[in-house]
Amino acid sequence: MIGRAGRFTDGTGKGRSLNSWIIVVTAIAYLLSLFAVAHLGDRRAAEGRASASRPGIYALSLAVYCTSWTFFGSVGVAATDGFSFLAIYIGPILVFVFGHRVVDRIIRLAKAEKITTIADFIGSRYGKSPSVAAIAAVIALIGAVPYIALQLKAISTSVATLVAYYRPQEGMPPFFGDIALLVALLLGVFAILFGTRQADATEHQDGLVVAVAMESIVKLGAFVAVGVWVCTGLFDAPDLFANAIADQRIQAAFSSGIDGRFVASLVLSAFAILLLPRQFHMTVVENRSREEVRRARWLFPLYLVAINVFVLPIAAAGVLRLGGSVDADLYVLSLPLSQGNDALALVAFLGGLSAATAMVIVACVALSIMVSNDLVLPILLKRRDEAVMGERDASRLILSIRRTAIFVIVLLGYLYYRFAGGSTALAAIGLLSFAAIAQFAPALFLGLVWKGANARGAKAGLVSGTLVWLYTLLLPAVLPGSAFVLDGPFAIASLRPQALLGLDLDPLLHGVVISLGLNTLLLVFGSLSRQASPRERIQASIFVRQDGGASTGFRRARADVTVGDLKATIARYLGAERTERSFQSFGEAERRPLNDGEEADSRIIGFSEQLLGSAIGSASSRLVLSLLLQRHKGSSRSAIRLLDDASEALQYNRDILRIALDQVDQGLAVFDQDFRLTFWNRQLRDLLDLPPQIGQIGTPLTAVLEEMRAAGEIDAEEYARSFEALTKAPAQRQITLKRSGRIIEIRTHPMPEGGLVVTVSDMTERVQHA
Repeated sequence: MIGRAGRFTDGTGKGRSLNSWIIVVTAIAYLLSLFAVAHLGDRRAAEGRASASRPGIYALSLAVYCTSWTFFGSVGVAATDGFSFLAIYIGPILVFVFGHRVVDRIIRLAKAEKITTIADFIGSRYGKSPSVAAIAAVIALIGAVPYIALQLKAISTSVATLVAYYRPQEGMPPFFGDIALLVALLLGVFAILFGTRQADATEHQDGLVVAVAMESIVKLGAFVAVGVWVCTGLFDAPDLFANAIADQRIQAAFSSGIDGRFVASLVLSAFAILLLPRQFHMTVVENRSREEVRRARWLFPLYLVAINVFVLPIAAAGVLRLGGSVDADLYVLSLPLSQGNDALALVAFLGGLSAATAMVIVACVALSIMVSNDLVLPILLKRRDEAVMGERDASRLILSIRRTAIFVIVLLGYLYYRFAGGSTALAAIGLLSFAAIAQFAPALFLGLVWKGANARGAKAGLVSGTLVWLYTLLLPAVLPGSAFVLDGPFAIASLRPQALLGLDLDPLLHGVVISLGLNTLLLVFGSLSRQASPRERIQASIFVRQDGGASTGFRRARADVTVGDLKATIARYLGAERTERSFQSFGEAERRPLNDGEEADSRIIGFSEQLLGSAIGSASSRLVLSLLLQRHKGSSRSAIRLLDDASEALQYNRDILRIALDQVDQGLAVFDQDFRLTFWNRQLRDLLDLPPQIGQIGTPLTAVLEEMRAAGEIDAEEYARSFEALTKAPAQRQITLKRSGRIIEIRTHPMPEGGLVVTVSDMTERVQHA
C-alpha cells in the first residue's frame, strides 16, 4: 500500500527488505551493455557485416524521438488530459507517411552539400552564412537544455521512487545523493567515446546507431510488459474498461475534445521530428541509402503506434489504484511497486532509463558538432588562432572542442533541472523545447520553396521568434505565478506573457502562434528589404527547385593558390590520407591530373570548400578558404569574390547539364572508360528507383546493378548477364523488374575515347499492348 508521503510500505510501516543497491547494479549493467553493443556495432561495420540489417536498425534508431516523455509523461498526460497525448505522435506519423518526399529532399540536399547539423543546413541555405548558422546553433542549445533536463528529471524521480519503496525509513543512500549529476556525467562519457572519434562529422557512427536502436527495443519491450501485466494481471481488460468508464476522474480527463493545446502540440511534433538536433542527426546525417528511408516510412510509424497501445490502460489503472497519491508521470513505475512486483518494476525502470539515455547521448553528439563548427571554430578562425591556422593537426583541436562541449551541455541540462525543472511536469518541459526548435521551421521550409529568402530575413526571423518564445513560454515556466507573468510588466495587461495584445488562447498555442507568426513575418520582410548577395543566390538555386533557365556562363577564374596549398589546409582538419584520397577521386572524375604545384581554378576551389565542410561545417569551411585566398590575393573582398565565382561556375555547369538532361523522357547516364558514372539525369534514378548516393560522380556500373539486386528487382543471375551484355557496347537488353513488375530496356553506346552512354526506357505499356 501507499503511505501518506507517497512511499510504498508492506502495510506494517517497515518497508521491503530488498536491498536498494540492486538499482545500482541494474543501472550499471545496463549502461555497460550499451558500451558493448556500440563496440560490437562498430566492429561489424568495419568488417562490412552490417549492411543487411542496416535499414531496420536505422528505422529503430529514429525512435530516439521517444524519450522519457513518452515512457513516463504520456501516461501522465493521458491520466489528466485524456487523448491529448496522441498529438505528440500523430505529427511524426503524418510526416513519415505523407511527407516522405520532404524528408527525401532534405536528406538529398544534406548529402550533396556535406551538411552535418540542422544549424549547418540552415546556414548553408542562406549563403553559407556563419551568423545564421551561429544563431541556429544557439537556438538549438537553448531548446535542447530543457529537454536534457527532462531526461535527468525522469531518471532522478524514478530512482527516488524505487529507493522510497525499498528504504521507506532510511531515505536516499549516500550514493544517490545526486543521481542526476552522476547519470549526466556517465552519459557524457558515452557520447564522447562513441560520438566524437573523428573530425569528419559526415562519417557514420555505426556503433552509436546500433546502441540507440537497441535502446528503442528495450523501452518498447518494457512499456509493453507493464501494459500487458496491467491488462492481464492487475485487472482483466473488460473490468479495467468498465471501471474506467464509471470513474468520474477518468470521465473528467476525457471530457475535453480537441483544444488549442492539442493543435499546437500536433504542429510542434510535426516540426520536431525533422528539426530537433538529435532527429536531424539520426534521420539525415546517419542515413546511408534510400532503402533506409523507405523502411522507416512504415516501421517508425508502426513503432510509435506500438509504444502507445497501452498508454490508456496504464493511465486508467493508475488513476483507479493510485489516484493522486503518486505523480501521474510515474504510474508506469508505481503500479508494479504498489503490488510488490519487484521484477517488473525494475524492467520499467530500465525502460525509462533507456528512453532517457538515448536522447541525451544523441542530442549531445549533435549539439557538440554545432558548438564546434558554428560557434567556436568561426571565432578562432577570425582571430587567426594559431591552433587552427598553424601547421599542426587541427582535427585534434576539433575533437577536443566537441568533447568539452558535450560535458558543458549535460551540465547545463543538469543546472536547468536543479534550478527550473524540479516542479514542472514532463510534458510541459518537452513542449517547451519543441516550441523553441520550431523557430527553425520558417527559415528551413520557406527557404526550400522561395528563392527570395536571404540571410537578413533568416536572422531577423530566428532572433525575433526566439525572443518571443523566451517571453511567452520560457519565462512563465521559470517564474510561474509571479506578478510579472500574471499582471504583465508595469501591470500592463496587454503585455502579459501569456496574453499578448489581449489574445485569449491556450498558453501553449498563444506562444506558438505569436512566435512563429512574427518569425515568418520578419523573415519575409527582412528578405525583401535588400537584394540577395551572389552567394545567397547561388545557395538558393541549390536548395530551391528550379524550373527556369540558367544565367550566362562564367569564367574559370584562378586564385594564385596551388592545389598543394589547398591540400595542406584541408589535411589539418581531415587528415592527410583522406584529403589525398578525395583529391585523387576528384581528379579522376575530372579526367585530369592534379599536381600540387598546379594553380587551382574555380572547380577545384568549389570542391575543396565542400570537402572541408564535411569536417567543420559549410560556414567555417568558407571562412577557412577565404583566409587562405586572402593571403594570396591580397584582399578579403577579392578572396570572397573568387569563392563566389567558383561556386557560381560550378552551379552554372550543374544547372546547364541538369536542364538539358531532364528534358528527355529516357533515363540517361554517361560512364567513363572505367565504367564509372560521370553524368546522369533524374529520369535514370526514377526509372531504376536508385537511392541518392548512387547519383554521385565516380559511382561504378556495378554499384547500380548491385543496388537493383539488393532491392529485389533483379537476381544474381540477371546481375551477371546484364553486366556482361552492357559492358560490350553497343548493346541492348530488356529486363523485367521482379519487385515492381515493370519492364525496362537498357541500351549502351560506346564513347569515342572510351566509356559508355546508357539510356533506359520504360517498355511496360508497349510490351503489354503488343
